[in-house]
Amino acid sequence: MMKVKITETVLRDGNQSLIATRMPFSDFEPILEKLDQAGYHSLECWGGATFDSCLRYLDEDPWERLRRIKAKVKNTKLQMLLRGQNILGYKHYPDDVVRKFVAHAAQNGMDIFRIFDALNDFRNIEVAVDETLKQGAHAQGCICYTTSPIHNLEKYEAMGIELEKLGVHSICIKDMAGIMGPQEAYDLIKALKKSVKIPVFLHTHSTTGLGPMTYMKAVEAGCDGIDTAISSFSGGTSQPATESLNYALKQMGFETGLNEKVLKEINDFFKTKKTDYIASGILDAFVMGTETDALVYQVPGGMLSNLIAQLKAQNSINRLDEVLEETPRVRKDLGYPPLVTPMSQMVGVQAATNVLAGERYKMVSKEVRAYLKGEYGQAPGEVDPELIAKVLEGEEVITGRFADTLEPAFDRTKKEIGSLARNDEDVLSYIAFPQVAEKYFLRREEKESRTVTYSIIKKEVETV
Repeated sequence: MMKVKITETVLRDGNQSLIATRMPFSDFEPILEKLDQAGYHSLECWGGATFDSCLRYLDEDPWERLRRIKAKVKNTKLQMLLRGQNILGYKHYPDDVVRKFVAHAAQNGMDIFRIFDALNDFRNIEVAVDETLKQGAHAQGCICYTTSPIHNLEKYEAMGIELEKLGVHSICIKDMAGIMGPQEAYDLIKALKKSVKIPVFLHTHSTTGLGPMTYMKAVEAGCDGIDTAISSFSGGTSQPATESLNYALKQMGFETGLNEKVLKEINDFFKTKKTDYIASGILDAFVMGTETDALVYQVPGGMLSNLIAQLKAQNSINRLDEVLEETPRVRKDLGYPPLVTPMSQMVGVQAATNVLAGERYKMVSKEVRAYLKGEYGQAPGEVDPELIAKVLEGEEVITGRFADTLEPAFDRTKKEIGSLARNDEDVLSYIAFPQVAEKYFLRREEKESRTVTYSIIKKEVETV
C-alpha cells in the first residue's frame, strides 16, 4: 500500500492565507503536542510571511517562536518556506546573509527547507540549497507553477531534472494560485516521476475550487506528498481539508499515517479560534469563498484582494475589470513571470497604474524597473524590448546572477546596530526588515524594563 505524506499548513500557509498570518504563538501553543501526535509528515510553521508578521503585528521574536515550537514538537519534522536569495524579504540579499540565515534556522530547529525562486531561476536558490545540505537539513526545491504560452510539460520536466542536479532531496510543485487542474496535475506528476528519482510533492490552494480534485489525480499519478489544512482553517484561499483528503485517500487504498481521533481534537481546538477570529473581524468571509476569476485572469486570490483594496483606496473600484484585463497583458510584457511574491505584487500594481494613468507604463514602479534590469533574475520568456528601451533608457541589463554583485552584509550590519541586537538572530531579523525589527527591539527593551521595575517595587512592598 502506497503511503501519501501529509504536511499540515495551519501554523503557516493556512493562517497566512485566511487571516494574513495574524495567529499569535499563544493561540496555538496548547495544541502543539497534539499536532505532534497526529502522524503528519511535517508541520509547516515558519517562513513565508510569518517572520514579518511576528515582528510587525504580533510583537513576537520569530526565532523564539521557532525554538518554542521545537521544544513541544519532538517527533514531527518542522518545515518552512524560504524565498531563496530573497530569504523572507522582497529583494535579493548577499550570499553571506543567506548562508547565515539558513544555518541559524537549522540550528534553531528547522528540519525541512522548501526553497523557491519567483522566476524559477535556480541560480537564485543555489546558495540556500547548498547551505541547507551543509547543515544536514532536508532541501526541497520548488517549481513555481503557472500557465502561459511558454510554460509547458517539457519546460517543467527540465526544471525537475535541473533541481535534482542541484542536489535537493525532494521537489515541490508550488501552485500558489490554485489554478492547476486535475489533468494537468496528473500529467505533470507522471512526467516528473519518470524524469527524476527523488520524491515529488504538490502544494495547491482551494481558491478556485479545484484543489481536492487536483490532489486526488496527483496522488493517482504517484505524488509522494500533499499539503493540507485542518478543516476549520481549510478551503477558500487556504488548502483543502486534512480530514477530507485523509478519508478519501484511505478509501482509495492509500496510507497516510494520520490518527483520525487526534485530528478531531486538533480541529475542535482550532474551531474555537476560528470563531474568535470571525468575531474580531480578523477572518473575512470573502477569503472563504471560491474564486473562479483566478482561472480566467490567472490571478491568485491574495493578489485579487490586494487589487480590490488598492482600487478602493483610490475610489476606482469600478475599474476592476479593466485592471484584471490589463494584468495578463503586463505579465506578457514582462516575459510571463509566475504570479507569486514578489512578482504578483509588481504585476498587479503596474496593471492598476497603467489603467488609472490612462497610458501604459507612463509611470513604472522601482521594483518593475529593477526586474527589467535583471535584478530579480532571468525572466521566463522574452521581455518586451520596447518596454526595456523606454524604462532603462540604454542602461545595461544584468545577465549574470545579481547576488554576485552584492557585498557581504552580515558583519557590517552587526557592527552598525551594536547593542540593539542581542545575538546573530537579531542581526538577521534586522537585515530582513530593518525598520520593523528596530521598532520590535525597542518595544522589547521597554517591556523588559517595565517588568524589572514592577518586580523591584513588588519586592520592596512585600519587604515593608
